[in-house]
Amino acid sequence: MNEYVPLGQEETLKLIELSQSGNENAKEKLIVHNIALVKSIVKKYVGKGIEYDDLYQLGCMGLVKAISNFDVSFNVRFSTYAVPMIAGEIKRFMRDDGMIKVSRSLKELAIKAMSSQEKFLAQNGHEATISEIAKDIDADVEDVMMALESAMPHMSIYEPVYESDSEIAIVDKIADDSMSESGMVDRIMLKELLATLEAKERQIIVMRYFQDKTQTEVAKAMGVSQVQISRLENKILEKMRKRVM
Repeated sequence: MNEYVPLGQEETLKLIELSQSGNENAKEKLIVHNIALVKSIVKKYVGKGIEYDDLYQLGCMGLVKAISNFDVSFNVRFSTYAVPMIAGEIKRFMRDDGMIKVSRSLKELAIKAMSSQEKFLAQNGHEATISEIAKDIDADVEDVMMALESAMPHMSIYEPVYESDSEIAIVDKIADDSMSESGMVDRIMLKELLATLEAKERQIIVMRYFQDKTQTEVAKAMGVSQVQISRLENKILEKMRKRVM
């Protein structure tokens, strides 16, 4: 079988149903015809300290999970669902293997900043701005922003069950002008997810990931604190994450 020949949606759904019923031949056919998708995703992680063969195996594991967990009643193509599963398996390994690290000094600054946040809220009844936190702990505003960002659970729309690699954001998935299958799937899924958001939520995501604005700039534009934007952003990304599970 030629791995580069895509299966039609109807045939894919039939094979998934057979595979989930225990038909190994159906599963094997699905794997073979989606290997090109796995390879296209694996290429994005080459050069990050993991051997290609290991990346390939991790990608295949993600594909198998996608086949096992896909709900045929979903109104999306299988490849749309499989992309985050494949990429996430790799990112989870990178996280668990300790490849994504935060310096001790940044962790210590984050602890001080969060302590200042709590104290300010208790004393004033509202959340502090980044500038107020920075002044309280005698630190640079940019350093405080970085520290608080590092302390929060960053989530990507491509993370059904895995942690986010801070170097990979939504924008990385849509910036590629390539007409590869994975690129088109990424853009289609992103468009569908954005359409499910409320106007305010969509505005935050567009400003952050499409207009390349910082959380402070978004907060100023919307008349709230940077901390509120940070929390809202993570809640929105969590909502988007759940919708691709």
